[in-house]
Amino acid sequence: MIFCGIKITHDGGIALIENNELIFSIELEKVNNNNRYAGITDLSEIEELLQSKGYAIDQIDHFIIDGWHIDRTQNTKPEHSVIETQSSGKPISLPVATYNEESLKEDNLKATIFPNGLPVNNKNYTYSSYKHVAGHILSAYCASPFAAKKEDSYVLVWDGGQYPRLYYVNANTKKVENKGTLFFLTGTIYGIMGHYFGPYKKSEEERLEDQRQMTLNGFFGGLSIAGKIMSYMGEGQINQELLNALPRLYKTTLEISLFFEHKFCAAIKEFTKHMSCTDADVLLTIHTFLEHMIIEKLAGKLKKDAYAKANLCFAGGSALNIKWNSAIRATNLFNDVFVPPFPNDSGSAIGMACAGMWEHTTHSHIEWHPYLGPDIKESEVPEGWTETACNLEDLAALLHHKNEPVVFLSGCAEIGPRALGNRSLIAAATSPNMKACLNMVKKREPFRPVAPICLSEDAETVFDPGCEDPYMLFNHDVREDWKNKVPTICHVDGSARLQTVGPDCASKEIRSLLEAYKKISGIPLLCNTSANYNGKGFFADVKTACEWGKLNYVWNNNILYTKIQHPNIFRIDEVLENSNS
Repeated sequence: MIFCGIKITHDGGIALIENNELIFSIELEKVNNNNRYAGITDLSEIEELLQSKGYAIDQIDHFIIDGWHIDRTQNTKPEHSVIETQSSGKPISLPVATYNEESLKEDNLKATIFPNGLPVNNKNYTYSSYKHVAGHILSAYCASPFAAKKEDSYVLVWDGGQYPRLYYVNANTKKVENKGTLFFLTGTIYGIMGHYFGPYKKSEEERLEDQRQMTLNGFFGGLSIAGKIMSYMGEGQINQELLNALPRLYKTTLEISLFFEHKFCAAIKEFTKHMSCTDADVLLTIHTFLEHMIIEKLAGKLKKDAYAKANLCFAGGSALNIKWNSAIRATNLFNDVFVPPFPNDSGSAIGMACAGMWEHTTHSHIEWHPYLGPDIKESEVPEGWTETACNLEDLAALLHHKNEPVVFLSGCAEIGPRALGNRSLIAAATSPNMKACLNMVKKREPFRPVAPICLSEDAETVFDPGCEDPYMLFNHDVREDWKNKVPTICHVDGSARLQTVGPDCASKEIRSLLEAYKKISGIPLLCNTSANYNGKGFFADVKTACEWGKLNYVWNNNILYTKIQHPNIFRIDEVLENSNS
């Protein structure tokens, strides 16, 4: 059977599972250099995406669409939600399942069938829809090693539209039990607190407008803010007075409403207005309070269940928080902790396809790897660039001797928000100024870190704990004797968002490049950040990377494209001097 999962709203795209193999997952932001978080604006795009991977729409056995929020302006709660979209340019109202459950007993895995059809290019296709939360539960569990071994697992889901809820997946019965809410803050808290403190804070008037928009359409502060302030708070220190006060501020402002996160942050702002702490201190302290609550409430749920020690999957946008992921793993509450590389809504289409597989087959796990996004598009290279043969050994030598970044485009794009070596800017990590250089060309704030991509067998030598982490989703500390050797990847607090690359990595090119670079330099890692225009998805082709023009080199398929018209000066000190002037 072939299952096509569809996510129409932000982070839109489709995913295809055949039997239990994930064939591909294409997010709209990674097509034609679209904007980050782009949704499907016309249902005809579904057929175009299928055709790009060689599938005809009539081959699909089941279409499954992600559920979404109900209309917040209605006084009643309808049985299903409605997404306003288009089909072949004509506006339509497409009914889908709702966002999440209304009670602990409600079956999250119950499909709603819509026989009237999904209208794509003047044909109708019967489709089903599951609650949005079901996509998070199943995308995480079905992709986990626990599902492959038929082991039970808890699944913690915390995204922008719901409170953190814990579920338990029984591998034998394929039942999901709702264990309830941990506490009453939605995942929007991270973005909203960034509008009260730090470099993205807003005026009182702007915050009131945010709340008005939230009432109308669920606006919650911006999808990109959370990751940025996670970097910014590395400059802070925990303020113990505030940390001690936060439980009281949480309890005294608590209400079940769309505005609680704002009330909570406003109370913190009032409490700290005469304190000497910096905004980074306040944000780090709030983060730490939330981390303590997550761990305390998880421990309480586990104690109440009294199960044998179990596994945990973490999904929803909050699972992109590497510090929380690492703190949960370090508690030893669970046998193992798994976070997929697509924990946010970038994995919702995968989750819907998993839901179809879960219901209509005996399978409960998927075969997959993270390099199943769009292919590199064929393109003509613009004038002003030369093409020369360049194998990975040659490229490693260039990175080592030139000390310049390279746009590295290889194979199919990654699924999920992280560039894991196939759509990356790659550079040597040995220069103390390389991070500032990369942030400058990417138009990023100077406090933003650059991640290391490291041979797995050497990771423990450079990092603590340095265990296998192939998806860049956990926090590691750089060991003292390596901080001066690889300063580019050291965050201000001494940490790094490590990605390990093992011998069995599905991206053979990035593994071979790291091996060749280590042989030349003695350094088992490079620094890695995403290759994209600011505010857009990964580069779709070589032409786009050349037209971006911020670097002198673009590599793809053993060809090095070198800029000859107005090359950038990449003697690093001069670049920084020029940027400061």
